[in-house]
Amino acid sequence: MSTTYAEVPAPAALAGDVRCLWRSSFGGSAPILPDGCLDIVVAPDRVFVAGPDTGPWFSPYDLGVPIHGLRFRIGRAARVLGVSAEDLRDQRVDLADLWGAAGARATRRLVERPDHLAALVTGRLDRTRTREADREVDRVVRVLAAGGGRVREALTEVPLGERQFRRRFSAAVGYGPATFARIARLVRVRDLARGHPRATLADLAAAAGYTDQAHLARDCRDLTGATPSALLRAGQDPEPPPDRRAGPDHRSPGPAPNATSVSYKQGVGGRG
Repeated sequence: MSTTYAEVPAPAALAGDVRCLWRSSFGGSAPILPDGCLDIVVAPDRVFVAGPDTGPWFSPYDLGVPIHGLRFRIGRAARVLGVSAEDLRDQRVDLADLWGAAGARATRRLVERPDHLAALVTGRLDRTRTREADREVDRVVRVLAAGGGRVREALTEVPLGERQFRRRFSAAVGYGPATFARIARLVRVRDLARGHPRATLADLAAAAGYTDQAHLARDCRDLTGATPSALLRAGQDPEPPPDRRAGPDHRSPGPAPNATSVSYKQGVGGRG
């Protein structure tokens, strides 16, 4: 059974902190794989925050159940949510547990009107604008996501002590630079494989920044529970969604204006 995933660009007022809004009807047994992202997810029965993952996660919702979500830019969720991203690592936390009565009220509204999710986050940001985003964290995230050298090299221009910066990075992103770099490398492998379906695993490993194919295999097992071959086979036909938490799923009354839509089947790798 195929399903549909669609993304809509974040409104201009949110674009600095929010990567996209999404909706999906993905579900069932296919794992959602780590990609460094953090989302607010609106399901038919709850609203929860899906923290940054270090391993595969399986949606509790059946294939076809409608889900909406908002995906933050990496490192930008903590100032909206009011909690360290590190505290949300590998967690699914109800909004009411994070925000108390305000979260319970927001949950009731969003379950009825998931299209109000952007307005909710806009309101939160309006109240926290004085908390500047951490530009040094942003810079290191960009460097590591692009494969621009080793972690120690990426930290050389940070005007802070390394231990202090690692704490700041973990609070913003959910884990330290080394873990994020591992996840970013694996995302690059999957992206490269879709663009170069005839490439060998050794070629993909080298292009993504791995020491060798064995290095890729170790990281793939640790982060996804699958071998590289199984991971990439599952992601090839058809292309999985370009975003991660197609996992809890959503209502899809047809593609929204400016939405990016893809259909895909269940299989290892719920995100690109």
